[in-house]
This record gives sequence, structure tokens and C-alpha cells, in this order.
Amino acid sequence: MTRIHNILSFLFWLWQLLNPTNAAAGKWTHLLSNVGISAMHMQLLNNDRVVIFDRTDFGASNISLPDGKCRNDPNETALKTDCTAHSVEYDVASNSIRPLMVLTDVWCSSGAVMPDGRLIQTGGFNDGDHAVRTFRPCPTCDWEEISSGLTERRWYATNQILPDGRQIIVGGRRQFNYEFYPKSASATQVFSLPFLVQTSDAKIENNLYPFVYLNTDGNLFVFANNRAVLLDYVKNAVVKTYPQIPGGDPRSYPSTGSSVLLPLKNLQGAVVEAEVLVCGGAPKGSYISAQNSNFVAALDTCARIKITDPSPQWVMETMPMARVMGDMLLLPDGNVLIINGGSKGTAGWESGRNPVLSPVIYRPNNPIGSRFEVQNPTTISRMYHSTAILLRDGRVLVGGSNPHVNYEFSGVLFPTELSLETFSPSYLDSKSANLRPRIILPASQSKIEYKNRVVVRFTVAGRVNVNLIMVTMVAPSFNTHSFSMNQRLLVLGHGIVKGIGNSTYELGAITPSSGNQAPSGYYLLHVVHQDIPSEGIWIHIQ
Repeated sequence: MTRIHNILSFLFWLWQLLNPTNAAAGKWTHLLSNVGISAMHMQLLNNDRVVIFDRTDFGASNISLPDGKCRNDPNETALKTDCTAHSVEYDVASNSIRPLMVLTDVWCSSGAVMPDGRLIQTGGFNDGDHAVRTFRPCPTCDWEEISSGLTERRWYATNQILPDGRQIIVGGRRQFNYEFYPKSASATQVFSLPFLVQTSDAKIENNLYPFVYLNTDGNLFVFANNRAVLLDYVKNAVVKTYPQIPGGDPRSYPSTGSSVLLPLKNLQGAVVEAEVLVCGGAPKGSYISAQNSNFVAALDTCARIKITDPSPQWVMETMPMARVMGDMLLLPDGNVLIINGGSKGTAGWESGRNPVLSPVIYRPNNPIGSRFEVQNPTTISRMYHSTAILLRDGRVLVGGSNPHVNYEFSGVLFPTELSLETFSPSYLDSKSANLRPRIILPASQSKIEYKNRVVVRFTVAGRVNVNLIMVTMVAPSFNTHSFSMNQRLLVLGHGIVKGIGNSTYELGAITPSSGNQAPSGYYLLHVVHQDIPSEGIWIHIQ
């Protein structure tokens, strides 16, 4: 059977490569063949460096710790003395890697960037399941760890930044509750969330890494398995129950689909509408079937819902191809990229088949039936434990893929992938250079305030259509297991676009009104002209 699966997977890959009949655009660029580890988790920081890590119990990685360092952990299940790194920092500008040292196992953990720019990463496996780890964005910084920073073990949990700057950590394996970080003397408790019990399928779960979003009313949208609730986390009360996705098939790990909160617009309105999109996943029973070497076709549907509506309903759409273990990213032009994954099986060790090499662009503002556009394919299979994040220049960094208990580089269907590549959407094509804005004000790393008018000055080499200018703010996300935590894009209102000479233009952008719309922290600000975004600049809203 293995030989037949190998042949079928190869033929499917070859067909995608040689028949990009629907591939509209997009360019792939190989960056590095070997970063030393497999990119299971990724986060872009405001110094344009990406923190990457996998897990300590893979055994020795392909990159040594610096200066003869070794990690000595008597509780480690692989190497109790390990002189290799299981985390690296990728410098986008120099295309180079710096090894980092994690002290305990970060396998299947979660995280978010705090308002001051620190990455706070929580949980993991074994002696790392209660740990809180901090990484500060500086050229020589390394991981710092609090071994018992969490009240409960967190493995396959989800983190979300809140308007007050704390993180809420939701769920995880056998954790039907949530807690907050940082802790205070009076706030160390855990809060029960029965919804996570109700959505846990026996012997499968199908509710890990729940999709969690901060709604514009300050409550949390929590999706697990095939349905969602709106949670008032302050009162520990469910204030709305959403209908089940039609068909009832699971979309959460291990029947892993992906999801985004669609761009937030009209931020000065009395009610700011919010929509969630969930795509892909696996039919009921697929995980058990995969354990018995029967790899069921993945779901080819997306479900979209206006979570702020009084009586919200899911609207179904069909993707150009089925996909499980895909990643969904918000692009600075307001579109959604669907990338990575396979078309059969589920997440989990050796449980996925038929890599989907072609990304898809989803255009949320197009009429239904004309929103999907297939892109040019990669040549690298990105299956279980793959990742993707948005970079400041608008490219998408892609890495990872290791569906094995250890590092396996030969004799397996999908070898462990240590490479990094980028996908460049069509807005980066050279033919669009004359339409591409370049921001000259504000300066990168500028601080802005809520409910304020910010002067944005930019240049465009070609003719400008002032009616097709948009300003977007994108929060950099923590990506793992097909979900990008804290991903958020806001379309800022603005006044008249004025020409001020020498191909230079100016507008007054209105910043979000509160932390419910945009939690305090670092964002990428882009000017978008005729669907062509500028390179982003870092801004800090507080």
C-alpha cells in the first residue's frame, strides 16, 4: 500500500506542476535549503526578524547551539543532553539564521506578541507544558523561561491578545477552560468553558487549537469543531451561540481546516461589522480512517458568517480544490491567501496525503462565485507542521513540514523539510512598480494613538487614481498548526487624497477607536493603490 500511495502522490504532484491551467499568478522564491530545524511555529517581530521553533523531542537538529552550549534536561524524552538548537531567528534582510536556545519542550505550543513587542509563548509538552517563554526583539536576545508560568498544562491551545494587553489562553488537550497571562496575585485562577467539552469528539477531539478572535464588541468569538460561541470572558458567560456549519463536518485539529477574521472596515460606524471565514478540514471519521491507512478526501468548502449580526447564518462556498492542514493569511490588500496542506487525510503523524501545491487567493469583496483564484504552484510539499506568515514587504514566508515523530530525511513519503521559501502575490510583479506607493510619513516605528488623525504621505511613480487608495493596518500573527493567532487587518478611514507635488500625495488616516478594534501593539501600515500595496512600515498603537 505504501508503494501505491507513493506513486499516486507523485502523479498528483506532477499533474499540479505540469497543468497550472487555473494558475493566475504568484511567484515562488527559494530562500534557504536548511535552517537547521523544521518550521513548526513562526512569528514576525517588529525588527523584521522571524522567530521559528519546532520541538526538543525530535532528537538532534541540524544546527548547533552557539559557543559550545548544550541543553541539559533530565526530563527530556529524546536527548537529555542536547547541543543542537530547536529554535532559530531568521533575519529577513540578510537571509540568515541565528540559533536560539529553548530550555523545555515547545511542541504544539501557542503564543502572541505583547503590546511592547515581546513574543510571549506558552505551554508545550512534557516539562514545558506549564512554561511561559519570552523572546525580546534585539540582535543578541535569546529565550527566557518561567517554568511554572501557567496554572494548567497547555498543549494545542490558542492565545489571543486582549484590549487590556493581557493574553487569554484558551483550551488545549484535556483543558476545557481558559486562563490569562500575565498573572497577578489575585488572578491566577482558571475559568471553565463547557463549550470545549461539548465540542470534543470521543477518541478524536476535533476541537484543539480553537479559532479565537476578539470581536469588535470586546467579546471573544471561539470556534471549535463545527460551531462557535461568543464569550464574555470578563463575566465567564456565553452571550451568543452560533449555528453549526451546514453539513456538520469538523474543521478543527486534527480534522484541520483554517480560518481568518476578515478585514474590519467602517471603523467609525456605530457598529463595526465582523465576519469570520473558515475553509477546509476533513469529514467526520477521517482521523480514525487515516489511522487505518484510509485517507479520506478533505473538505472543499468554506463557511462565512457575520458574527455581529443579530441572527447570523453561515454562507457556504466551494474552493477550487479540497484542502486539509492549509494556512489562511490576510494580505495587505485585504485579500486572503490559502496555502499549504494536502487534499486527503488529516493532521497527525503520517496521516495526510496528496500535497496541494497551488495556493488560492480569496477575494472577499467579489460576488460569491467569483472569489477564488488559483495561483502558481510550489515544488515543495508542505504537509503537517508547515507554517506561513506575512512579511513586511508583502511576501509570504513559507516553511516546515514534518509529519514524523522524529526528523526523517529519506525513505519516507514526505521527508522532514528544513527549507524556507517565499510566495510573492501578483501585487509584487514588476509590471505594477509604477502603481506601487512608497510611504515617507510617518516614519517606521512611529507611535500613534486611538481616535486620532495621522498624516500619511507617500509617493507613486505613475498616474494615481485617488478614488482607489486604501490604508490598512495588519497585526503580525503567531502561526502554527494551520492557524494564525492574533491575525487582524483593519481598513482605516481617510480624508481626501491630495497631491503635493513631485509624485507625492497625502491623506489623513483615522486610527481605530479602541482596543476592541485593535489591541495595543505593533502593526504593519500599508498604503494600497489600485490593489497594489506599499511595503509596510511598523507603527505602534497605544
